[in-house]
Amino acid sequence: MPKTFRGSFTVAVTPFTHDGQAICVESLKRFLDWQLACGVPGVIMLGTTGEFLTISDAERRLLVETTVQHVAGRMDVLIGTANAYTPNAVRYSREAEQMGADGLMIIPPYYYTPTDDEIFGYYRAISEAVSIPIMLYNNPFTSNVDMSSKLVARLTKAFHNVRYIKEASNDVGRVAEVVERTDGVMNVFAGERSCESFLLGAVGYVNPYGNYMPYATKRLWDFLFEGRLDDARAIQRICDRFDEIIAEGHPTYGHQCYSKALAAAAGYPVGDVRAPITRFDQLGEEGRSRMAKLVPLLHEMDRLMQRLDARQKTA
Repeated sequence: MPKTFRGSFTVAVTPFTHDGQAICVESLKRFLDWQLACGVPGVIMLGTTGEFLTISDAERRLLVETTVQHVAGRMDVLIGTANAYTPNAVRYSREAEQMGADGLMIIPPYYYTPTDDEIFGYYRAISEAVSIPIMLYNNPFTSNVDMSSKLVARLTKAFHNVRYIKEASNDVGRVAEVVERTDGVMNVFAGERSCESFLLGAVGYVNPYGNYMPYATKRLWDFLFEGRLDDARAIQRICDRFDEIIAEGHPTYGHQCYSKALAAAAGYPVGDVRAPITRFDQLGEEGRSRMAKLVPLLHEMDRLMQRLDARQKTA
């Protein structure tokens, strides 16, 4: 039986050494231990937040192998294996499966603006090469294509291991469309707006906030499954405030640069970003002023979780 993925999966940063020249294995292991200690059900390595476009093939193998071996089955591990060249995407997917990944997250071929038939052929080549679950990744802002619910249904019907999608089109109604068009076969993971997406049928969340608030955002989805919608919304409201500060004027590097800075502020340094993304130390006063607003929100979230957890214990 294939694994079933549910809940908040941290779409993880890639830890680098101080000079950015290599993956920092010790920081990676410590980061993964933090996720495990917080009860996070899964991590997704080499997504957009993981700067997959800056990673060499050798670094990819090191990252995947280290993650899978260190986690050792204690949580699910999905790997981003997309590439604009289909044979490379196939190769990365096979390698991830061979190294023990539980699943793959794959965006359509970026840059080319492929047709639906070209996207279908891309996923067909990958699906035929692996047996583990594939999570489609619909993000028209980075791939330059928006996979319609009709196309998603076509892919779901054609390929037995295409059973998940990260829906990040900013159209929350798409969640319900995908569920309906696939007769409930496709499992939708939200790309944003957790509470609204859950109410429309999402079963999980591909979560950038898990890089610096893994416990709170994991609990958000616990609360949704438990019917504690007001408590989940209280957590989401603080997440929204992070997003407002991070995304203002910097939609591209926000969830890489600031996620790494906030992970360090939470006690888990993971290095900085790679070019061409702007490093935190290059932001100067802008970065410092934003962090002066963001770090107190970390503490606010901690206080909220203490109250919510205390309430649950006395219930």
